Amino acid sequence: MRLLVRVIEARNIPAMDPNGFSDPYVKLQLGKHKFKTKVVKKCLNPTWCEEFTFRVEDLKEELVISVLDEDKYFNDDFVGQIKVLVSQVFDADNKSLGTAWYSLQPKNKKSKNRDCGQILLTICFSQTNSLDLQLVGDHLPPMRTIGSPSRSSDGPLRSSSPLRSEEVASSKEDRSQIQTTFAGRIAQIFNKNGDVASTTSSRGSDLSEVSETTRSEAYENKYEEQSSSGTFEEAMKTMESKDQGSEIPSNLPGGVVLDQMYAIAAHDLNSLLFAPDSEFPKSLAEVQGTTELQPGAWKFETGGENLKRVLTYIKAATKLIKAVKGTEEQTYLKADGKVFAVLANVSTPDVPCGGSFKVELLYCITPGHELPSGEQSARLVISWRVNFLQSTMMKGMIEGGARQGLKESFEQYANLLSQNVKPVDLKNIGSSKEQLLASLQVEPHSDWKLAVQYFANFTVISTVLMGIYALVHVWLAMPSMIQGLEFVGLDMPDSIGEMIVCGVLVLQGKRVLEMISRFMQARVQKGSDHGVKAQGDGWLLTVALIEGSNLAAVDSSGFCDPYVVFTCNGKSRTSSIKFQKPDPQWNEIFEFDAMDEPPSMLEVEVYDFDGPFDEATSLGHAEINFVKTNISDLADVLVPLQGKLAQACQSKLHLRIFLNNTRGGNVVKEYLTKMEKEVGKKIRLRSPQTNSAFQKLFSLPPEEFLINDFTCHLKRKMPLQGRLFLSARIIGFHADLFGHKTKFFFLWEDIEDIQVVPPTLSSMGSPIVVMTLRPGRGVDARHGAKMHDAEGRLKFHFQSFVSFNVAHRTVMALWKARALSPEQKVQIVEESEAKSLQLVEEESEAKSFQLVDEDCEAKSLQTEESGSYLGLEDVTLSVVYSSFLSVPINFCMELFNGSEVDRRVMERAGCLNYSYSPWELEKADVYQRQIYYKFDKRISRYRGEVTSTQQRSPLSDRNGWLIEEVMTLHGVPLGDYFNLHLRYQVEDIPSRSMGCNVQVLFGIAWLKSTRHQKRITKNILSNLQDRLKVMFSILEKEFMLEK
Repeated sequence: MRLLVRVIEARNIPAMDPNGFSDPYVKLQLGKHKFKTKVVKKCLNPTWCEEFTFRVEDLKEELVISVLDEDKYFNDDFVGQIKVLVSQVFDADNKSLGTAWYSLQPKNKKSKNRDCGQILLTICFSQTNSLDLQLVGDHLPPMRTIGSPSRSSDGPLRSSSPLRSEEVASSKEDRSQIQTTFAGRIAQIFNKNGDVASTTSSRGSDLSEVSETTRSEAYENKYEEQSSSGTFEEAMKTMESKDQGSEIPSNLPGGVVLDQMYAIAAHDLNSLLFAPDSEFPKSLAEVQGTTELQPGAWKFETGGENLKRVLTYIKAATKLIKAVKGTEEQTYLKADGKVFAVLANVSTPDVPCGGSFKVELLYCITPGHELPSGEQSARLVISWRVNFLQSTMMKGMIEGGARQGLKESFEQYANLLSQNVKPVDLKNIGSSKEQLLASLQVEPHSDWKLAVQYFANFTVISTVLMGIYALVHVWLAMPSMIQGLEFVGLDMPDSIGEMIVCGVLVLQGKRVLEMISRFMQARVQKGSDHGVKAQGDGWLLTVALIEGSNLAAVDSSGFCDPYVVFTCNGKSRTSSIKFQKPDPQWNEIFEFDAMDEPPSMLEVEVYDFDGPFDEATSLGHAEINFVKTNISDLADVLVPLQGKLAQACQSKLHLRIFLNNTRGGNVVKEYLTKMEKEVGKKIRLRSPQTNSAFQKLFSLPPEEFLINDFTCHLKRKMPLQGRLFLSARIIGFHADLFGHKTKFFFLWEDIEDIQVVPPTLSSMGSPIVVMTLRPGRGVDARHGAKMHDAEGRLKFHFQSFVSFNVAHRTVMALWKARALSPEQKVQIVEESEAKSLQLVEEESEAKSFQLVDEDCEAKSLQTEESGSYLGLEDVTLSVVYSSFLSVPINFCMELFNGSEVDRRVMERAGCLNYSYSPWELEKADVYQRQIYYKFDKRISRYRGEVTSTQQRSPLSDRNGWLIEEVMTLHGVPLGDYFNLHLRYQVEDIPSRSMGCNVQVLFGIAWLKSTRHQKRITKNILSNLQDRLKVMFSILEKEFMLEK
């Protein structure tokens, strides 16, 4: 008696490796017999399709199936396990548990709430030594294995995936009856040796003859089996009826060799590629030089769950490899009538190291959107990987050769397919936005027809009849005499029955009045946002709401009154209300006003209208992530709704979404310019090659552009060095340490709070930036989080920045620009304006009580956005340097003009990596530029960095120049506690033929209070005076050298 276990696939396996993936394999044990499957690299939803056979001796034994994660350097990580009693399988119907999903359980009870994923298994008994492939309608799981004659000490028999060769071993009844005596043990040992010999010789004469005989008989009858099992179309219908809404398999990790849209329906493309009577495989074999193509029959396995076939052929010779025989095993993973997924395992044992690997190909056919001509379209994606059955030193060479061979083969494949089916250019589909939207027409509805449809129900009809009945009664009845507490004008019910009737009439009348109020309110909301054109230039988002399907019925009438609300960047658009329709059709178009930066998320919420005074009931919601989705794929999409009601009814919305940029390349430059003012440092535009590498690294759409990146450490259990990438919509982290890659990103809108933790010993003396995400956000990046709190919010810790202040200011500026709501931004602007007005009032009061110095009159240059120059602080300045220079004023101003003199003087004064931006006109006679440099160790032992902004304007008498500068220090202790303000005043002296007067004023604006203010001020003042003396002395020497 044998127990058959088929390990098919698993899903939702937790990530056990730092790269966010796992390398799972399955380990099976029954008594002393153990076996394991192949390892699937870097996958959380692995597919094995492997079959094992155990000889059962005791029904009390327990089958233990464990999922583990392979680790090269340490012990393999335990993922989860299930335990099945053999007696449970034996007592089941047909001695089979069928094919079912089993939830993996943790080892200890402390982790019982941890989700370990699920595994799909087939477990059943077989009384025979061999099983033939089952036809359509059979229920026993088929198996064809290669094994030795069975014995009591056998381990599990493993069959190659996904199709098995027939089992040809015969059981020996007498061997199972050997007693547990000493003589019996000795006999069993000799029998075991004999078994090994027979197993070894199975590759030779006896077993191979039996196997070949059985195989030949199977191939002789394959066409008869196919005819008895029905046609290919019937098999597809059978799989469609058995489909339980399984997910579409993800692309294999080796890469995509073909991704193309074709003008053909998905089921027709599936028939063209895989139907037995299709001419395409034969034509492809002729083009590629393949000979002796023998396609096998499509047959069901695993109790009718999987449809499989085997193809054999001889591959044409190449420059390096002679012609070899290949076997391709094709398995349908999904076929629901719309989506088709076929996994092909290709084995070529005659090539070098051919027995150590198989090439896997995944064909995914999904329906595309309807073409402007009305034709259907389908998308074909073919991905691949090399599955190594055993370790080999030739792994890299094998993968490289397979990649090159597949590239050449599928170029021929794509060319031949394009000759049979017309390919569709996705760019042309995107450009037909106007054609797609022009075909949408809102269905006209008559108010009277809607009223009849809405009010034609039992409540209204019964209330009207009851009202008419009451009025007729009043008309026919005689006035009753006044009695009890009645008086003239007040007629009260005279019995309990009359009181009940009055109450029913009042309640029915109230319900009818509420329905009339709802109807009138709904007719006022006729989709006022439909057809309203967007304003401005930038990123324009257009959403076409086509229809809804299977919306939940929440009204007592068994229907719903749905309407949809779209929200993007804090702006909302609302559709009209559709009465009493679970499958409403809108055909409404909504446009959002132009946005300066590309949107990250479109939130969709479907409500049931319950009247103007009741809270609307949510029928479902969805989020469309523009970062993770290609815009061209949204031109025609069915969006499944989330939520209890929506998931129970499988509710969906049919949308067409378009995102266009009307500014072209200028939108990136304008956004960077705006961010420069927030950060206080020049942000350079990255090259197209850098942006392309950034997009490829995180699989981002082409409109995403990199703003800045910083070297830092990600703190989890141990610090992990990598790079933090910042763009307009995402913040991402990537690390590659000893071949282990860690990569994740999340949206700026996902961040709820950003805090800075002071340096600690564990952070190596570096401040820590802690980013807390909103509840339920950033699930895909959870492997990079250090912890999550009780509310389910993920927390990410970043530390050891090379330039912490620059990184922190950049992160805060981008986060505020994206994550803050419009109301919060308006509040910040109002607070800034109020503070600026307060400073102006204080300044006017100070002027009324004391005379203001001439130097203080020009102290503050006004900008367009705020009050004082580069900040709202009122800084007291004092003279730190004043001298007469024997150089002309024009040459002295070379120190601020960005010339070679400027660079040489600053570098010789101890400013390393000195760089500057060109002067830009801010307003009349006022120019501005940014400067960046590092301190030499002679100036600061911390070798900090400086970012400063300078403004240049002529003096009031046009006899010189005034240069205002605000400096920010990075990488020095308490550098974020203050800003330095400098004012250079350079005046010409007409009385002298050559010379000018230079005066420098200095002040500190304290951003935070500290008890070290006096010491810091004294230290900075001393170093600044020495540095100014050196600068202007070098300037005089430069002038003498150029004379």
